[in-house]
Parts: sequence; structure tokens; C-alpha cells
Amino acid sequence: MVSEPPPPAPLPLPVRVSFVLMAATFVVAGWLNMAGPLACGLFAYLALTKLQFTKQLRRWLAVLLFVVLLCGLAYALGYVINATIRALPEIADKAIPTVIQWAKQHHIELPFTDYDSLKDASFEIVKNETRYLGSAAKFARGATSEFVAVLVGIFVAIGAFLQPRFELAGEKYALANNLYSSCATEFQQRWRNLYASFATVMGAQVIISAINTVLTAAFVLVMHLPYGIVVIGVTFLCGLIPVVGNLVSNTIIVGVGITVSPKTALIALIYLVVVHKLEYFLNSKIVGDRIRNPFWLTLLALLLGEKLMGIPGMILAPVVLNYIRLEASRIEAR
Repeated sequence: MVSEPPPPAPLPLPVRVSFVLMAATFVVAGWLNMAGPLACGLFAYLALTKLQFTKQLRRWLAVLLFVVLLCGLAYALGYVINATIRALPEIADKAIPTVIQWAKQHHIELPFTDYDSLKDASFEIVKNETRYLGSAAKFARGATSEFVAVLVGIFVAIGAFLQPRFELAGEKYALANNLYSSCATEFQQRWRNLYASFATVMGAQVIISAINTVLTAAFVLVMHLPYGIVVIGVTFLCGLIPVVGNLVSNTIIVGVGITVSPKTALIALIYLVVVHKLEYFLNSKIVGDRIRNPFWLTLLALLLGEKLMGIPGMILAPVVLNYIRLEASRIEAR
């Protein structure tokens, strides 16, 4: 008779401790609403590693380049947000009469009759959604604390880039093979795997968003659409958010098209459908070749991430899903 192979050995204690600490990190990030700083920290670390073009380039030079780039991006982001805030009411004011006229011609009843009624309905929705905030001052304090937390996440990423080890060099202990050093080494490996998953998912997402932005910019220039900066900026930013981001950017693009004419809006809609069919191909080639997760499982992770952590949770959901698969695939089943 053929003897059965012996069962795999149990995971060493430091490895088990590192997995518990990693699970606790995710739980605390969701419980304390720290998904935003976590995502920003991972983004910052990814940018720092890419800015260190060669191993000969000193790390502090990469940090200096990162700070300059971050300041430039912050200014550009502020400009796009300001332009978007000023442009959206104008887009709505021009697009809504066209939509209302089209709905009347096709005997479709809308929940609003003009721009003012749409604003009133939107205000009621926002008021109902924000009734638990208490006051505007409390909301402002929350936004300020979130901004500070994001800055802390970025500074932590810079510190981890400059000193990637959990222990300082030359640290001496009574035992060379002690539990703390072993757990720190394994916990550092868990973070390396999480970063590898993040670089795989978000690196591909940035590439896809950039391609989508270039194609959208070409369409804006050819069709001479107004509010070009708003359309291009929102397309890139929303492209970083899976699934929902495309819906938001597409709505704005079609709305801008309606301000020109219904025909332009229809052409924009057809163009976006064609572009998204191309995006499916890009996703299958750029992301699908690296991440072996079915679409329904990724969509379920997006829904769960949004419920637990909001938009940052949607960004991190495919990352965590791929990380779990990556770690679990390296453990032999007992």
C-alpha cells in the first residue's frame, strides 16, 4: 500500500503572529476610518519607489522629487476642483432645459421641472444624508482631521521608504533568534506582499485611467466641447476609482455634450461605450493577466469596501482581495 504523505507542518509562531497583526491592521483601519490615510500612504510609497529611477540614486533625492511632484499635483488638483465647482452649475443650467424638453417630447415624467427644483431636491438629499453630522463645524473638524491623517500617512510612507526595516541597524538583543525580531521580520514580509498587491492593482489602474484620459482628451479637442479642463481632470481622477468612477465621469461628459446639442451628447455616449469596451480589453490584458479573480468576486469586494470604508474602501478592496489570494496561495493546505 502507498503511504499517505505526512501532513504539512504548522506555521511557525512568528508567521501566525504576523498574520494576526495584519488582520488587526485591516480591522482597525475600517473601524477608525483610516482607509484614506492607508491608501494615500501606499500611493506615496509607490510613487517614491518609481521616482528612485536607479539603485544608485539616493533615497533622499527621490523624496525631494516626490515632495516637488506632490506640491505640483496638489496645486493641479485644487485648480481642477475649483474649476469643477464653478463649472457644474453652469453645465446643469444649460443641460437641464434640454433634458426637460427631450423628456416632454418622449412623455417621460421627471422629478424636477427646472434647475431650481433640481437644486432643492438635491439639497434635501444632501441634508438627509448629512443629518447625523450635527453641524457644519463638526463636519469641518472631521475634514480637517482627515486631511491631517492623510498627511501623517504620507509622512509614514516617506519614513518607511527612507528606513524600510522595523528594527534599527545594529540593534542587539540577549537572544539572536528572539520572538520580537522574528515577528518583525515576518510582519515586514506581510507589508511587502500587501505593497506588491497594491502596486499590481493600482499601477494597472493608473495606466488604464491615463489611457482613458488621453482618449477622452482627444474626443474633447475634436468635438470642441466646453469645460475641457474639468472633463479631462475629472476623467483621470474618477478613473482611479473602479466601476463607480467611470459612471461619474461619463455622466459629466454626457452632460457637457448636452450643453452643445442632443446630437453631441449622443455622439459622446456612443464614444464612451466604445472606449469602455476597449477598457474591458485593457483590464483583461493589464490587470487580468496579473490578478486571477473573477469579476463578480471583485464587484462583491467593491460593494463591501464601500460599505465599510467609503471611497477609500473601494480603492483598497481589489488590493486586499488580491493580497489574500497572494498570501493564501503560498500556504500549504493541511
